[in-house]
Amino acid sequence: MAKATTSRSRKPAYRCVECGWQTVRWVGRCGECQAWGTVEEVGLARPAAVTSPGPVSQPAVPIDEIDVEAARAEPTGIGELDRVLGGGLVQGAVVLVAGEPGVGKSTLLLEVAAERARAGGRSLYVSGEESAAQVRLRAERVNAMTSRLYLAAETDLSAVLGHIDAVRPDLLVLDSVQTVASSEVEGVAGGVTQVREVAAALIRVAKERGIATIMVGHVTKDGSIAGPRVLEHLVDVVLHFEGDRSSRLRMVRAVKNRFGPTDEVGCFDFADGGLVSLPDPSGLFLTRRPEPVSGSCVTVTLEGQRPLLAEVQALVAPSALATPRRATSGLDSSRLAMILAVLQRRARLLRLGKDDVYAATVGGVRLREPASDLAVALAIASSATDQPLPSRLVALGEVGLAGDLRPVTGIQRRLTEAARLGFTEALVPPHSGTPPSGVHVREVASIGEALHAAVRLGNVVSLPHREAEAR
Repeated sequence: MAKATTSRSRKPAYRCVECGWQTVRWVGRCGECQAWGTVEEVGLARPAAVTSPGPVSQPAVPIDEIDVEAARAEPTGIGELDRVLGGGLVQGAVVLVAGEPGVGKSTLLLEVAAERARAGGRSLYVSGEESAAQVRLRAERVNAMTSRLYLAAETDLSAVLGHIDAVRPDLLVLDSVQTVASSEVEGVAGGVTQVREVAAALIRVAKERGIATIMVGHVTKDGSIAGPRVLEHLVDVVLHFEGDRSSRLRMVRAVKNRFGPTDEVGCFDFADGGLVSLPDPSGLFLTRRPEPVSGSCVTVTLEGQRPLLAEVQALVAPSALATPRRATSGLDSSRLAMILAVLQRRARLLRLGKDDVYAATVGGVRLREPASDLAVALAIASSATDQPLPSRLVALGEVGLAGDLRPVTGIQRRLTEAARLGFTEALVPPHSGTPPSGVHVREVASIGEALHAAVRLGNVVSLPHREAEAR
């Protein structure tokens, strides 16, 4: 009987290779990270151990007696990054920066390390992908040369820890965590076990010695951070570095931030001399022309809590194909198809079934929110009729399938930003609140009313031959 009981208690154990969650039986989906097909058998389950109380590292104290100076953020010297971090880097904080290859992660972090060194601190930049000479060439190009910035090219965890002991830095930059491996753990560099061990060792050192640590993380094809999901749970801050290689604009977003908000975004201009902060990036998304042209409309998008003006351009041309083309750049293609259907069915002013329609944004910005629907619709109508809209007009509103316009969030911040940049006319949905001074707001309840309001503002009319085709 005892033997049977022992055999039943030693059931095979299964563990998720992504997050380390364990179970006594196989399941298709991990109960912790919800990933499919990641639970594998690892051997026999050990009986649960009973942990007895032990000595504490330091006694618990009343919350009002805890010193908060250690948690104060120190500015990095780069304003847009400080905006996202919530004021700067906290002593002992661990930041994970992820982004596609070539987007500028290494350049940004090299500038951060140089700014900390110039401020009197000591920075250690460890590269696992490039040699120290290659990093120095980049430092010379972006003006990051300073004697208090130390460089090292290592891929072994013990060597990295040795450099930390020798340099005793205030800021550690590891580029990247997937290239460093520990000889004490099985597996190749970048594997689940290695990444977990390397991250845990660096986080432990950062917390014990109060070293602000920034780790670079690779991303997968779908844009998520490579490696185990537990890596995102271990660190204090997770930043995503975004940008199109064909555009100079780069954006940093906070996905997780224990020291500040997660609804801020930092904007940078990726120039030849490195990354330059853009406190007012709206100029990258607008085209300055001496005379207005057809097919162009300006909207205001919200990136986190930050309003940015963006220009939407559309081109409508007769198609030589049996199935007309619908092409987008910076816009959602399915959203464009919906707007075209609403224009034809609800507005009853345009017939675009035999025309090619191209829609794009200026400057490489991506418009993800539905607040830009009205601007897209007006740009298409302006191009189809070959009549320009007023150059000082902004359009805000979500277009519904019934042709109605729905309110959008942050309408006051959007209009205030438009007024600051000199825009005087605005088309908005009903019940949008009190407009700021300097902007004449026209509330329109449907896409048809918006088009008629545009007729009065910019003389946008339907061409006669299109009305004949509609009949």
